[in-house]
Amino acid sequence: MPINYNFTDLVNTIEPGHLMATSNSFQDMMMRYQCAIMEVETKIRVLNEEFSLRMRRNPIESIKTRMKSPASIYEKMERRGYPLTIDSMERNLNDIAGVRVICSFPEDIYSVARLITEQDDIIVLQIKDYIANPKPNGYRSLHLIVAVPIFLANEKKNMKVEIQFRTIAMDFWASLEHKVKYKKDVENPEQVAKELKECADIIASVDYRMQEIEHSTSLVGKEKKE
Repeated sequence: MPINYNFTDLVNTIEPGHLMATSNSFQDMMMRYQCAIMEVETKIRVLNEEFSLRMRRNPIESIKTRMKSPASIYEKMERRGYPLTIDSMERNLNDIAGVRVICSFPEDIYSVARLITEQDDIIVLQIKDYIANPKPNGYRSLHLIVAVPIFLANEKKNMKVEIQFRTIAMDFWASLEHKVKYKKDVENPEQVAKELKECADIIASVDYRMQEIEHSTSLVGKEKKE
């Protein structure tokens, strides 16, 4: 997938004292992040193929990828007071490259995450479990920051990728919550936040009830075969 980011406008917004680098340097770095996404996505798709062959069901529903925009990178670095340089961008930001894995059930999230992190070329840098410990607004997801090697013509380099694991229900809630949160002139924002939190709790309960149903039907099928 080609990278169409034009960094020129972003560079022009930076004070001369901050030598953020040239557009070519930025494009080169973003190419490396794109390659890292491709590496992680390939690893997950390989697991997906194996699950399809060896398991009665497939725990991975879909895989999504995204690259942080130049404007978002600049805004986050400026907001956090980081030096506006390519080196600072690489060192301080963990979510420039992102992969989202949508799973069927909560237990699938942990199973797939474990298989990924146990691969010997993956370095786990950070784990944030918002399923076991949801955010105050009800957000649930498992976030991993990993370093994955990419192999270019003249070098091997470890690049950081954020991997988010969600169930279908968690992803549904997060998508709608994001749309609601950024609406302007919302009346009774506190009430809206309360209702969103209640919906998140209900969805989490449904996730685990569906998982229990899947377990019970799997046991029935196993007994019939025996």
